[in-house]
Order: sequence, then C-alpha cells, then structure tokens
Amino acid sequence: MKILIVGAGMAGLSAARILAKYHEVTVVDKGRGVGGRMATRKIGDCQADHGAQYFSVQSDDFQSLINQLLTENVVSTWQLAQRTNIRYFGSKGMKTIPKKMAENINVILNEKVSEIVNNKLLTESGNEYFFDQLILTQPVPQIQELLKQSSMLISAKDESALNGIKYEPCIAVMTVLNQVTEIPSGGIMLENQPVAWIADNFQKGISDKPCVTLHASADFSTENLEGDLNGIAQKMLESVEEFIPKSSIETFQVHRWRYSLASSRYPTSFYQFDDKAIFMAGDGFGIGNVEGAFLSGLKVAEFIVEKSLKTAR
Repeated sequence: MKILIVGAGMAGLSAARILAKYHEVTVVDKGRGVGGRMATRKIGDCQADHGAQYFSVQSDDFQSLINQLLTENVVSTWQLAQRTNIRYFGSKGMKTIPKKMAENINVILNEKVSEIVNNKLLTESGNEYFFDQLILTQPVPQIQELLKQSSMLISAKDESALNGIKYEPCIAVMTVLNQVTEIPSGGIMLENQPVAWIADNFQKGISDKPCVTLHASADFSTENLEGDLNGIAQKMLESVEEFIPKSSIETFQVHRWRYSLASSRYPTSFYQFDDKAIFMAGDGFGIGNVEGAFLSGLKVAEFIVEKSLKTAR
C-alpha cells in the first residue's frame, strides 16, 4: 500500500517510522530540512534552537525513543532552575532529533503541496504523488487552505473538527553575543512581559559562541505578528536588558512562527475524514507539544497498520 505523509516534523516522521515497516511510505515537506518546529539555525559561528526549546516525557512509547537517543548522544537532559522535572533537548540542536528519526525514510524536501485530486497529491513544482492513504501533519489552517484549493467537500463533522483547533503565534529572536550570560541554568521564563522565554544556547552546549534565543509571549506575538520584525526584535531585546546588556549584542535574526503552539486541540491523537482515506495528525491532536506530536503520528500509524492487517486476512 502506498502511504503519503505531508510534513516531516515529529508527527510525520513518527508515523513514517512505523508504517515503513509494512508499506511503501513517502514523506513530502515544503522545507529545506526535516523537523518543522524542531528547528536549529546557524548564525555565523553561533547555533541556536529557535523553535521548540526542550520537551518532557510522560509516555512509555516516547520514553523508549528518547532512551535510545540518549545512548546515542543525540539527546541530552536539562534541569531548569524554574522546573522540578527533567527536560530533554537535542545535544547538537533540536533539529538533530528529527534528522535521526528520518534515517532510512524516503523524505522529499522542497515540495509544497498545492492540491489533492482523488488519490493523487499535486505540488507547486509540478510533481504528482499517488497514495492509498494520506496523512496530513501540517498546521490545520494550512490543511484548510489545501482542502479549499482542492475544492474538496467535507462533512459538517470534519468542518467542526478543523475549526476547533486553534494556534498561538510566536516571534523568535536569535541573538549573537560578545560575552556569556548569567541566566540561571541556561533558561529563564518570564511573566507579563513581551519576552516569555530566554534560552542560552551556549550554556545548553549547542553553540560554540555565546548566543541566546528569545521567544515572545503569545499576546505580544499576536499583536506584532504583521509588524516590522527588526523593530519588534529591538523592543524584545530592550525589555530584557537586565539579562542581555545592549553592549553585548553583536547581531540578531528574527523568525515568525505563525502556528507555534496548538492552544485548542482535537481531543484524540488523530482524525480521519469521513468516507476518505485521509488522516490528520500533529500537535493539534491529543496532548500537544513535542511528545503529543510524536504520539499522534504513532497512533495514526498503528491504526493504519492494524486496519491493513485485518483487511489482508
């Protein structure tokens, strides 16, 4: 059976790793690399995580993967001063985790989907991908746009499921410094300020040069999402001068995450459209965040495998 997965983030790769054991699996992604919001960027000699900063583990399924990645030095632990439980992150940047997961998976990058026609997916580059089962893992507003472009009729139940999933944006600033910071344990959460989070990538051990990542609060990001990003970054940096003196800043880059956090999610781990071999998965389903995205992909893959095995009997 041909299974096509849109999105090479945690959900898509989690699903692909299971399904590839039984079926022909192709993952397509519009980006230049895998990982989605598990993102790491180089700025000169600096390296910064600018999407997800860390994650926690609650489930046995996710813990099994993380234990394996710990032994391979792909993942490290992080004890934040403001949190009791251990957090995890990519030892050489968050993107190294999806890169490891994508090994031996057929992933095609720089492919932006444009339309679904029957059992065929079209991309802006003019390529066509046939499928028996399709898994969509991009943010739900992008799925809605794809369905609209495809002139696909969906049920009222489908429409309700889509409309119930909401996201908060986040503006991220990556700043190269000429001196180290004194941020406790390398990460600090702030309240009622433009900046909600500061991470020291140097202290985390993923950057050879002092470099910090700032994440704006949801309210500040929403208010300023369409504004001048450089000006917004300056405001964010000015608001945290007690941690990052202006004299220490060498340069910075800004990234706009339109769908940073699924603030309102579908209650179960994935969703199948009525009367269609099309599924939705990702951090908008189930518990959310990094672990939720992984579990969402895992559960939809297990469902498809179980169903296909029953049909084959």
